[in-house]
Amino acid sequence: MIVVRVVQRGDVDALMALAQETGPGLTTFKPDREALAARVERARRTMEDKAAPHEAGYFFVMEDTETGDVAGVCGIETAVGLEQPFYNYRVSTVVHASQDLGIWTRMRALNISHDLTGYAEVCSLFLSPRHRSSGVGGLLSRSRFMFLAQFRERFPERLCAELRGHFDADGTSPFWRAVGSHFYQIDFNAADYLSSHGRKAFLAELMPRYPVYVELLPEEAQQCVGLTHSDTIPARRMLEAEGLRYENHVDIFDAGPVLECHIADLRTVRESVVVPVEIGASNAPADGPKSMVSNTSLGDFRVGVAAGVPENGVFRLSAAEAAALDVKAGAPVRVLPLKHKQG
Repeated sequence: MIVVRVVQRGDVDALMALAQETGPGLTTFKPDREALAARVERARRTMEDKAAPHEAGYFFVMEDTETGDVAGVCGIETAVGLEQPFYNYRVSTVVHASQDLGIWTRMRALNISHDLTGYAEVCSLFLSPRHRSSGVGGLLSRSRFMFLAQFRERFPERLCAELRGHFDADGTSPFWRAVGSHFYQIDFNAADYLSSHGRKAFLAELMPRYPVYVELLPEEAQQCVGLTHSDTIPARRMLEAEGLRYENHVDIFDAGPVLECHIADLRTVRESVVVPVEIGASNAPADGPKSMVSNTSLGDFRVGVAAGVPENGVFRLSAAEAAALDVKAGAPVRVLPLKHKQG
């Protein structure tokens, strides 16, 4: 069974191998063994309630329980910007008008913003290209919302997601080329690396002090503002189906969009239910409705997809599915039917 589970300390080697498959722009999942080991340790401290508020965060891996293959990762930061500033550009509208000349112009301006400070953030979503045709991307992305629903008390009111921005075929960012490169005097990957390792002082020291008028940038850079990387479009669609929306904040490096919402408004929070589990042969047809199912354990949280929906106040799992999710008969499970409710 394919499951998404909380990371364990023994996962570092598998994470290092997986991180080698990422491209530019995925700031929070780099092939750096020391950084990955620290990320795992931070996640475990968070679950043990030993992490300070500014460092609290959760990290998950997608695993084939039959082979042990780690196919993807995703994460949740509990509250961004509490220690290191969480910078974004806010895209605003500036109007210039002259009544005498009969001239009226409307332009976009980028203003440095800390608006999202204190938000939870879903991040670090990466699925190996080896598994992108197997239909498990939805499980990987939505697993975080099952965790948010189950442990709602551990998170603030609002949630955001920074999406990777547009890159040219040669792997360069037109927005970075037009804006960031002039202020920071280092290449995108170097700035990305420093930022991902918490070394963000250079941002405050070197970033533009005044609004950036989008219409003064080269056309290719203008088109990047709020544009999602082609590889990230499926992830964006899933986030939007969950309830997140673009609210005119973009990344300061590549101008990728930031999606936002209230956690209480997430589809998974509103529609998932907790019911006891029955273990036995499933009566659900293979081509019938399916549900996401998770256990309710913090330290060994696991979520997967199983056939069926809750019936008569219970959900039925096969013995193999129950073992993969680490649940016993009668234990509570959180269930989200994958088909949207009607009406």
